[in-house]
Amino acid sequence: MKTRQEILNLLEKNREEIRSFGVKEIGLFGSVARDEQTEASDVDILVELEKKTFDAYMSLKFFLEDLFERKVDLVMKGTIKPLVKDRILSETIYVKGL
Repeated sequence: MKTRQEILNLLEKNREEIRSFGVKEIGLFGSVARDEQTEASDVDILVELEKKTFDAYMSLKFFLEDLFERKVDLVMKGTIKPLVKDRILSETIYVKGL
């Protein structure tokens, strides 16, 4: 399982390709962001897309899963449930330049 810093480094290194999916903002949250991941953990990613289409969402999800070699829970920023919104937003580590 990759560490928080390894995931963030991969996001930064692939910034241009990630931007090509129409990403306006992207960040890491959840167990990996807290450095509490296990071998069974997925990678929780919060994203805001320019065009909120199914194709853009799925293409980005598959790209990130290939990049991290791990299942990705891709959450659109505008769809976070109110019950968990404050916690997610407070722990999200955003990638600079996206």
